[in-house]
Amino acid sequence: MCGRYNIITDAQALYDAFQVDAGADAAKLARYNVAPATEQLVIVEEDGRRLARWHHWGLIPHWAKDKAIGYKTINARGESVAVKPAFRAAFRQRRCLVPASGFYEWKLEGGSKQPYLIGLKSGELFAFAGLWESWSAPEGELRSFTIITTAPNELMARIHERMPVIIPRAHYARWLSPSVQAPAQVQPMIAGYPAAELRAVPIGRGINNARNQGPALIEPTGAPLD
Repeated sequence: MCGRYNIITDAQALYDAFQVDAGADAAKLARYNVAPATEQLVIVEEDGRRLARWHHWGLIPHWAKDKAIGYKTINARGESVAVKPAFRAAFRQRRCLVPASGFYEWKLEGGSKQPYLIGLKSGELFAFAGLWESWSAPEGELRSFTIITTAPNELMARIHERMPVIIPRAHYARWLSPSVQAPAQVQPMIAGYPAAELRAVPIGRGINNARNQGPALIEPTGAPLD
């Protein structure tokens, strides 16, 4: 699964990575401990333009009676996302990119869980494969998203049984394109990212508390798994 990540960047880096104007409210992002049920930045395509929007993490289908379902839909399994009622419409028509600097996962070691920060060896921004939906809330439209997961690559298999789908930059346009709707066209993009391009670094247990923030959370506490 993917239940925690970070995004540490600025508007220029977002533009360089996604060719999108992030807007003044995203001029500087330093979110070291992103948790579900919070508002986060996603990249969508609307009317031929890439836009950065704030969406609620935890997808709420348009048919949901209340937004509590979002606690169960922070992730969508790549193997079944095309047919699950909560995700199948979005899989065809409302795909998004979820920008990140890294994500966290926990490995059972010696009877306790050791947190790891996983990111690109290059240190560059990357994007999770996401889906988004619009829900009619009592106070107005609420847009939400989920992150797709898949089987782990060789590196992640040493830590956890799942990993988030990372979309290569070469596939951004195809992933976002509303004209690409057939599951057979989309499904091949749901795959484990090459292990050789990732690094997993052990960090302190301060990350366990979703209220904690700040650069101290990502200080290494040992040698990376790479």
